[in-house]
Amino acid sequence: MTYKKTNNYLHMKKLIISLFLLFFTFTNAQSIKFEGMVKDTTGVALDMANVMAINQVTKAMDGYSITNEKGKFSIALQPNSLYEIKASYVGFQTKSLKIQTTDQNIIKNITLFEGTQLKGVEVVHEMPVSISGDTIVYNSDSFTNGTEKKLEDVLKKLPGVEVNKDGEIEVEGKKVQKVMVEGKDFFDGDSKIATKNIPADAIDKVQVLRNYNEVSNLKGLENNEENLALNIKLKEGKKNFWFGDVTAGAGGHEKIDRYITNPKLFYYNPKYSLNVISNLNNIGELPLTMQDYFKFTGGFKNMMKKGGSSFNVSSNELGIMGLRNDKAKEINTKFGAANFSYNPTKALSISGFGIFLSNRTELETKSFNQRTDNLNGNQTTISENKNDLSKQASDLGMFKLSSSYIPSEKVHLDYDALIKLSNQNEKTSIFSDVLDDIYTEKAQKPFSINQNLNYYYTLNDKNIFSFEGQHLYQTEDPFYTANLENQPFNLAGYISQTLINQRDIISQNRMTTTNKTDAKIDYYYVVTPKSNINITLGNTYSYQKFNSSMFQTLGNGAINPLNATENTNAVTYKFNDVFLGLHYKILAGKFTFNPGFSVHQYQMTNSQNQRDYKQTFSRVLPDLYALYQIKKSETLTYNFSFTNDFTDINRIAKGYVFSNYNSLFSGNPNLENATAKTHSLRYFRYNMFNFENIFVNINYSKRVDAVKSKVFFNGLNQQSTAANMDSNFADETFFANANYGRSFSKYYKASAGININWSKFNNYRLFSGQERIEETESFSQTYQAKFATNFKKVPNVEIGYSYTKNDFFNDIFYIDAPSASVSYYFLDGFSFVSDYTYYHNKNKAKTIQNEYDFLSAELSYRKKDSKWEYKLSGTNLLNTKSLNDSSFSQLGGSSSFSSYIVQPRFIMATLKYNL
Repeated sequence: MTYKKTNNYLHMKKLIISLFLLFFTFTNAQSIKFEGMVKDTTGVALDMANVMAINQVTKAMDGYSITNEKGKFSIALQPNSLYEIKASYVGFQTKSLKIQTTDQNIIKNITLFEGTQLKGVEVVHEMPVSISGDTIVYNSDSFTNGTEKKLEDVLKKLPGVEVNKDGEIEVEGKKVQKVMVEGKDFFDGDSKIATKNIPADAIDKVQVLRNYNEVSNLKGLENNEENLALNIKLKEGKKNFWFGDVTAGAGGHEKIDRYITNPKLFYYNPKYSLNVISNLNNIGELPLTMQDYFKFTGGFKNMMKKGGSSFNVSSNELGIMGLRNDKAKEINTKFGAANFSYNPTKALSISGFGIFLSNRTELETKSFNQRTDNLNGNQTTISENKNDLSKQASDLGMFKLSSSYIPSEKVHLDYDALIKLSNQNEKTSIFSDVLDDIYTEKAQKPFSINQNLNYYYTLNDKNIFSFEGQHLYQTEDPFYTANLENQPFNLAGYISQTLINQRDIISQNRMTTTNKTDAKIDYYYVVTPKSNINITLGNTYSYQKFNSSMFQTLGNGAINPLNATENTNAVTYKFNDVFLGLHYKILAGKFTFNPGFSVHQYQMTNSQNQRDYKQTFSRVLPDLYALYQIKKSETLTYNFSFTNDFTDINRIAKGYVFSNYNSLFSGNPNLENATAKTHSLRYFRYNMFNFENIFVNINYSKRVDAVKSKVFFNGLNQQSTAANMDSNFADETFFANANYGRSFSKYYKASAGININWSKFNNYRLFSGQERIEETESFSQTYQAKFATNFKKVPNVEIGYSYTKNDFFNDIFYIDAPSASVSYYFLDGFSFVSDYTYYHNKNKAKTIQNEYDFLSAELSYRKKDSKWEYKLSGTNLLNTKSLNDSSFSQLGGSSSFSSYIVQPRFIMATLKYNL
């Protein structure tokens, strides 16, 4: 598959990037440094003291600094200006002094006296960033410039905070698990709804809550260093009043009408809150995608994680194709959501949400797939060019109710229930240069209800008890139909239609029902204020049923049931894991150690074809957590876990199941569990002196006896079963990512990062009646760098570059992606924002060479204190036709390069009314 763009696109790319780069040169201004140290009266340096400089003419805060561990501060100021310097520290009196700057740097130390703040000393300016214990507080107005529209735009300006391409919030390289507004849950279990909908002008402060644990009974007893939450504090005018906005817009291009209607209403007071969001559009604006729906946890935690067993219930068994972010040929979205919280008493709180999502989507994908076989010394390459046209209709619903009862410091009781239900349909036409035309249909109506009950009781300072229980009831009913020129598999009872010139139509019904209960009791004995013993008694019980059947539709419309034993499934599967765990946690100086182990007794029984398959065994699983607190904001963390991984019923059912029109799978009732040893190392440093943040994550996992596929390929068709891999052939994965970021002179922010993924997999291959083990490797690397400015009165730019190399089993793909954006707030009401990204995709074999770019821009106007905002925006202004992606499958070591058709260029005029 070879693509080439004209030179006009390359010239345009260079011109736009050059224009953006001019902004940086234009905004480079002269400044001088005011620096020194903050100490107490004994000469001891004060770490994380606040120093700010107030311009005595403009009364604006021109600079600020937070001292490092040596008490040092540094502020960039304007020359030849008069400033009032204010220094403050918790437990000390605020000190104020005047300085007159010249064109020379100034060095001056500041001494603070212990005691409460003196009367008459008023701090009228807030520090942009402050730290109190495990909480980082950002003052929103210190970082925004007027072009921000929603929470996502604000967070991207904050040091150490990122919003990834999926709309998830990351702080210190870790994902934020919970977003709250005024301490109340905002659609618990997802941060994307918050980033895309909370209005930027309502935000006063953003609080990052590190080491977050909402159960005070367990504070300090468990390892919460990886837990992060975000709390949004609202401006005073937004409390006890309805606020929000209503947006409506219309536009289009090339005879296609575009529209958007997006009302958002919010109300907060200390006793209750209510949020209502809706969005109807066909411009690709997605508050939630199908992938978001399936991974939405509703705030339910993995309560059995410390137990050492992994039993995951699969979902979305059909694998209905999802969007690449918000990119597709056509997207029509209807979204509605409501979130509430209510505190009838001080001890009781009730909250919940409801979400409805309806998408009508058209996707067109052009792909080049390639598999290279090395069998008996002969190398064979199988290639396919394919064009997929899909139409999807999905209606998704989600409802959660939560309650928390805390009558005293000793008692904490929680109950949660999360319901998910959906109706999904996908019709696809597939045109291949190897196979004949194929038409498929997928449909399913999955349902699940997840309930959680937690009780925590503190008997006294030495003895704490907790009970956590969770129950999952889930049904999956996927239906699949393939309309083929020739059905490639030799199925018992199948009637070939080839001789009568009729197409082969084969269908399959499936139904999986799951009842899974997790329960555990924890007892904590506090040995000393810095050590405790934790004993856990837990149990996981799962009961699953799986039924499937096939039938053929003949040319005359008659139904031919395929009732042979190998074509049907009627399976039950019982899994039980009872375990006893022991852990000891101790703080020794700067070190925290939490070693432990759990003793498990497993019982598994699956029944099918009038036969029972039973397994019973015991195992001891060790784990270790270690933390080195190098400094207040510098840590090194190590985790080790030995886990038993179990498959669910879908890999055990022996009857044939269609994975796809050219892929047939048969399970294995004799499957055993896999074991995995995982090591992870994490380094983190956050320096408030210059907002320098560094994080490094390294993870290595080795899986033995993994459940793998045993596959026979016949050209593009494959027939497979499941088997445990020989223990001498372990699967290995290595993941590492690192990021360095810092701010310069208040106005500049830069970062650089690297992501590395390496994997080695083993699978069984069948050929010519023989069996062999095939090893496949993949190695992916991504390097990225970013530089941004954050001025108040001049244009701001962000320049980025990303380079990716995907070294797959049979080919190497390269992606270059420079990007640039500009934002400018001017003339007390106008706001201009534009984003540009250029992509260059190629492979080592030089069969793929593709260049494309995306440009968007918007100009809005809102007069100060006006409730009306007017906006003109353009999407995909360069009218790019498609975007690209490359992927790798360990099964056969095949690689794929795909091109996804996207929405064409369109222009929108939008009117927004702010409440």
